[in-house]
Amino acid sequence: MKDYLSVKSGPQEFICGVGVWQILTEELTKRQLKKVLVLHGQASWEVAKKYFPMDSTVEFVFYDYRKKCTDENIAYFEGIATAQKVDGILAVGGGKVSDLAKGVAFKLLLPVIMLPTLASTCAAYTPLSVIYDEEGSLKRMDYYNRGIALTLVAPEVILDSPKELLVAGIGDTLAKWYEADAIINHRRNLPLEVEVAHFAAKKCQHVLLAKGREAVEALEKQTLNKAFVDVIETIIMVAGMVGGFGDEYGRSSGAHSIHDALTYLPESSKQLHGKKVAYGILVQLLIQGKWDELEELIPFYEELGLPTSLHELGLDLTIEEVELVSQKTAEIGEPIHFMKEEITPEVVSEAIYGLEKFRAG
Repeated sequence: MKDYLSVKSGPQEFICGVGVWQILTEELTKRQLKKVLVLHGQASWEVAKKYFPMDSTVEFVFYDYRKKCTDENIAYFEGIATAQKVDGILAVGGGKVSDLAKGVAFKLLLPVIMLPTLASTCAAYTPLSVIYDEEGSLKRMDYYNRGIALTLVAPEVILDSPKELLVAGIGDTLAKWYEADAIINHRRNLPLEVEVAHFAAKKCQHVLLAKGREAVEALEKQTLNKAFVDVIETIIMVAGMVGGFGDEYGRSSGAHSIHDALTYLPESSKQLHGKKVAYGILVQLLIQGKWDELEELIPFYEELGLPTSLHELGLDLTIEEVELVSQKTAEIGEPIHFMKEEITPEVVSEAIYGLEKFRAG
């Protein structure tokens, strides 16, 4: 851990409310942005375009983001943004397009605007990008020294998203508490910023366990209610505050290290990020010997459809594949080593097998 913290509290402006996409033109004009590159996905754009203010006086240049956040794709859209002489970059969609837009914008020193269509990660809030290689394996995380210019969260747009993506977002965000607490709880004389991060992490757990089921039901019934808004703000905003205020104390530890190791198995790419992280929470709890907490989470997982085993992740791993995941998880430099427990490949594989045995019977 460093001797100091770097606090990145969030976007310069964050607005959540029904209909807020309709103030996009006004907000861009305030920022003197006249021509903006809009990156979006195919499926998400089919839903989002009916909410997007197409009669804007701002000139929008639309591009499909090509489904990946890689160095090569960032360079590709840097070239497009430069050739088009845009004033800013705007992301419409989920985590990967948001991370791609941030990567392009911060390379070109342009403002970046977020219009999330999903509540699956905190990517629309945090000044960082998760970079993958062309094969889909995690390559690194890039942290930026400037915040997002504007995030507009329209609950009615996210209500129009697939249920499985909200469930995955709940799984990913639930990890904020278990990972941050594993880093923070055995340390003393912590800075106030870390206390704020710890509080925000606990708030994530509290809101999701208390209101997650109701939020998923709201999406299924297409009924906008407070539980739904609270959950999507928790996933996008409160989760972003954990790492934003906590710096290294509020970032990933065990669950995300498990997720990152799973990305080395090509078949794991069929599963959503948040579901793999949710599985990683359970493995982390076994490493910590927290059986009571694991057993408390299982009913919640079962109700939402979060995976409680490799089998439920759709993975039937060989001994060699479990060894690979365990080795990658325990590599020097992985965030799992922020935990107080001594982490070795053997410790990880024992927890993986222990979870399978527990769920089998």
